[in-house]
Amino acid sequence: MPPLPIDLHPAAVDEARAAREWYAERSAAAGTAFMTELDNAIDRIRESPDRWPADLHETRRYLLKRFPYLVIYRLIEDRIQVIAVAHGKRKPGYWRHRT
Repeated sequence: MPPLPIDLHPAAVDEARAAREWYAERSAAAGTAFMTELDNAIDRIRESPDRWPADLHETRRYLLKRFPYLVIYRLIEDRIQVIAVAHGKRKPGYWRHRT
């Protein structure tokens, strides 16, 4: 089965951009490393979307290894929707209204 397409919620894109900018302000290498890890996470989710733990509202979550962020996503028919790129310690569940 070919990998499923990924749809990014506009707010998730904004969250990823804000996190990258925050890290880049401290270190250009950290900003680049954050985006590389996020891209790798999305690729892994695409390859095996059922692999990561189920969460609220039929979502799943992928925890980045080097950064305290979660990729919150869900399967919708023939695609994967990334709902949030959420900091793991701030405002848990704030993204729920997006589902």
